[in-house]
Amino acid sequence: MTLLDLTPRAATGDRLTGPPVAIIGAGPIGLAAAANLVERGIDFIVLEAGDSVGASVRMWGHTRLFSPWRHLVDPVSRRMLEATGWQSPDPDRAPSGAELVEHYLEPLSRLDAIASRIRTGIEVIGVARRGMDRTRTRARAETPFILRTRTGDVVGEVAARAVIDASGTYRTPNSLSSDGLGLLGFDDIADAVAPALPDVLGAERARFAGRRTTVVGAGHSAANTLLALADLSAAEPGTEVTWLIRNRHAARVTSSADDDLADRAALGRRVDRAIADGRIRVVDGFEIIRARREQDRVELLGLRRGEVATHSTDVVVNATGFRPDLSILREIRLDLDDVVEAPRRLAPLIDPNVHSCGTVAPHGFRELMHPENGFFVVGMKSYGRAPTFLLATGYEQVRSVTSWLAGDLAAASSVELVLPATGVCSTGDRTGCCS
Repeated sequence: MTLLDLTPRAATGDRLTGPPVAIIGAGPIGLAAAANLVERGIDFIVLEAGDSVGASVRMWGHTRLFSPWRHLVDPVSRRMLEATGWQSPDPDRAPSGAELVEHYLEPLSRLDAIASRIRTGIEVIGVARRGMDRTRTRARAETPFILRTRTGDVVGEVAARAVIDASGTYRTPNSLSSDGLGLLGFDDIADAVAPALPDVLGAERARFAGRRTTVVGAGHSAANTLLALADLSAAEPGTEVTWLIRNRHAARVTSSADDDLADRAALGRRVDRAIADGRIRVVDGFEIIRARREQDRVELLGLRRGEVATHSTDVVVNATGFRPDLSILREIRLDLDDVVEAPRRLAPLIDPNVHSCGTVAPHGFRELMHPENGFFVVGMKSYGRAPTFLLATGYEQVRSVTSWLAGDLAAASSVELVLPATGVCSTGDRTGCCS
């Protein structure tokens, strides 16, 4: 094992003379944080576990977003790109994930001020204060952070004055088990389980064609996969599609006329039609307890409306949502909500149990702060297990956080964001903000 110091030296004339700000993740929110730090004249380093920027987005790149381009580009990043002659795509068109990477993230990552600070293929495996575990308090706020990294067999360390964790959640899905614990029997069926948003009509077509597929989950990732499978069933005889959800209905997949994002509402309408046409079979109220292999089939065992039930299939798609990987933050002092694992002051705005709408109020550094001074979780990971995150929200988060890091409290506190209304009531209660 080799130990390597990856901390870059601050450029001469930088307003930051100590260690840089460390950004974990080179997705849309991580790169937006980088752009905002460039504008503020603060040195930084971006650490990306994948081999390229937008690595997680590329994994579902065949999927079309329901937000149009006007909601997908960070304002500061736009200004920097346009200064080089970059032209924004049609603001009213919703791109695929691959297009988001090709036409936005890659050009942004190639800007001189950002490109020199990106390190790919480097996984962050731990964050702490230099020489301090989480129990030590004296001089803690003045002590630099240390990020432990791994690249193959090489272990490195990066010193940082502050940390912005924008690592996302796509690589840490929720369990198929309704109780949230690892699914009993999962190892026996692991080869038959696909992650959310598989490329059903493209690279992974052979895996699903002519087979029975069960999509587990009640959100938009499930809806996209269900529609792709329904299209496949029309072309490939023997392809059967089942939608298995633990609730009585999929509240987050709606065709509501109140949704300002037309493509999201259209997604719900298409799912409704496919169900009505018999191309998608719905099994609702099914709580999965365990799984087993039965010859060449997968069996999901559980309770359906209080009765013991078994569901048989060939392939399972885990579209149950995502959760934050908090294991790398064991030595960081966090203040997280007990329910959704989001920052405690943000949680009441996004907890689907109490906040019935998908539309979320603007928020910034105050809602994202932890007892660990200078440490922030932003982007999808900041939402913990809540399902309502939009990129525009993350862009305003990092604008506020980087303003605070620059000492501009007025700009950091002035949090303004107009999000599209969702018309989505995840609790099924339409007497609240969705009414």
